[in-house]
Amino acid sequence: MSGGAASTAHGLGQRGPVQAMPIVAMALVVLLFGVFLWVLHRSEREEETLTLIKDVLWVEQNLHFQLTSDEEKLQYLAESLGREDTTPVNYSVMARHIVTVNPAIQRVVRLDPQGRPVRSEPPVEDGPALDDAFGPSPRADAFLIARSSGRRAYSAPYRLGAADTAFEIVIPIFRGDRFAGALAGVLSIDALLTHHVPWWFAQRYQLEVVDPYGAVLGTKSRIAMPEPRRSHVVPFDPPGHGLTLVATLHQLSGNLGRNILIAAIFALTVSALWSLWAVRRHIARRIRAEEALRAEHAFRKAMEDSLTVGMRARDLDGRIIYVNPAFCRMVGWTAEELVGAGPVMPYWLPEDLAHTEEVFRAVLAGNAPANGFELRFRRANGERFDALIYEAPLIDAKGRHTGWMGSVLDITERKRAEELARQQQERLQQTARLITMGEMASTLAHELNQPLSAIASYCTGCLNRLQAGSIRPEELATALEKLSGQARRAGQIIRRIHDFVRKSEPNVAPCCLSRVLEDCVALMEADARQQGVKLVLEVGRGLPAVIADRILLQQVVVNLMRNGIEAMAATRRDRRRLSVTVQALDGALLTRIQDRGCGISPENAEKLFSPFFTTKTEGMGMGLNICRSIIEHHQGRLWFEPAPDGGTVFLFSLPVLSEPPMSGVAISHDERAADV
Repeated sequence: MSGGAASTAHGLGQRGPVQAMPIVAMALVVLLFGVFLWVLHRSEREEETLTLIKDVLWVEQNLHFQLTSDEEKLQYLAESLGREDTTPVNYSVMARHIVTVNPAIQRVVRLDPQGRPVRSEPPVEDGPALDDAFGPSPRADAFLIARSSGRRAYSAPYRLGAADTAFEIVIPIFRGDRFAGALAGVLSIDALLTHHVPWWFAQRYQLEVVDPYGAVLGTKSRIAMPEPRRSHVVPFDPPGHGLTLVATLHQLSGNLGRNILIAAIFALTVSALWSLWAVRRHIARRIRAEEALRAEHAFRKAMEDSLTVGMRARDLDGRIIYVNPAFCRMVGWTAEELVGAGPVMPYWLPEDLAHTEEVFRAVLAGNAPANGFELRFRRANGERFDALIYEAPLIDAKGRHTGWMGSVLDITERKRAEELARQQQERLQQTARLITMGEMASTLAHELNQPLSAIASYCTGCLNRLQAGSIRPEELATALEKLSGQARRAGQIIRRIHDFVRKSEPNVAPCCLSRVLEDCVALMEADARQQGVKLVLEVGRGLPAVIADRILLQQVVVNLMRNGIEAMAATRRDRRRLSVTVQALDGALLTRIQDRGCGISPENAEKLFSPFFTTKTEGMGMGLNICRSIIEHHQGRLWFEPAPDGGTVFLFSLPVLSEPPMSGVAISHDERAADV
């Protein structure tokens, strides 16, 4: 901006506010001190509230102390009655003394072991009148509690006369270990408040005892409240039973006039001082703001130039309004060439134009994926690259949506590395299968030799009988059927070996897990027979299909079965048993492969799935690591547990196919047990 333009802008921006500053100053000062007075008034109210709370708590503690003192006196009298040497005269004197020195205690009643009143101090009429003088229900509950617990109990409040409410403290009496009745002290709530709440408290507050239903049972001050005042509630326990103490403030004190006078004087002083330096402060603040703006702009420009992530802003119509240097370097066009460009963008691929435009429209409609999306772009030199894009709304200073800001990452090298890692993993899995089959080669050769020897034997026998002319057609047919069966057996062995070791592209499709387990058991039968291990396959009925690569699942099962067979090398031959079971459980198929071997030590358990860790003398330590990678690739989980009867159980779960299995795929199988 030129110097003249800057001066003009400065003058226009300064003239109006400077002239209005005195009025604005007065308004702000009035507002400020209005808030100050409000805060001061609120502070005084909070202080009064705190004082109210403290006073109520003090009164509650004072009443609690008085009730505790009454309990102790009644307890002493009850203990005296528990001794044989206390005469009725002594009891009467002591009870009357308690009533005399404790105004809240109206009378002391002696109860027999059944809870019936037998004597009262001061006395009332005998007979039914003594029972009628006290409600049986509240005292009966307290009497039962005191008798069962051996401790004092408080009764629920009840009406005492026409205008008073009372409650009782029931103290059990024991003579030795024998329950000899109880002592009940009748306390008036009004008398308790009258004699034990100080005058200064009644001068400031109205104190009430309220039951759980809101009824007022007793009050200290009976001044009528003209309007609702602030109050505080605390539990009144003892006696409990839901009673509460409610203290209500009589009147609010304050010095509002004094506060207004102080505020007015202070406001005039501040206004006079503030008017003197308001203009100077305005100029200084403006200069500082301009310097901060320049520094902030330089800082953000440096951040923008150092970014390696491409930033691209578009308006609501999809036209580019901003690109950073990283995006320009990524696509090979300059900012001048890109800003203002609209669909079709120069970096879009012509052969992928339809898909790119579809994504472009989805972004403008606000439907861009929150976790980003991938597109292929081209550079100015024609080179293709993969980009990961995150789109977010572009909001201006007024909160309006003005476009979309996109973050663009070049992920070509990352995708190339992922593809290379995938190919390496496939080669590693193929190598592991070949190694497994190589280790089983001698056993499988022996297994294959049996049907071939049988075929040769049947052929020799048939030729000898044919040359001798002593074979009948039906005998020849029987021999040929047996020969055909042995040929099929040899063919199945070769097919399983071929399926297991052949190199093929990953083929994830609906798969019958029970058939995979049957093939694996058949493949391992020879090895298990040689080691004296009994194989047991248990498959549940009606199992759903899973989405998996059949060959990779075979590799996992064969590896786990071989580990189980080898783990039982030191087990007695009559205990060597390897069970393979599968069952449906919570939307997944759970496969268990359990051996009776030596188990896994705690120090090896944490490292069992680590690459290159093995407990075998000639192992590579990659088998279990590959197995876990295969299962996790199928969205499953592989783990192990100690077997209840010794050995180890390896378990893996696979999610089931959400739709019903394809027709023609047998899911249910009978239980199969192979004695080897």
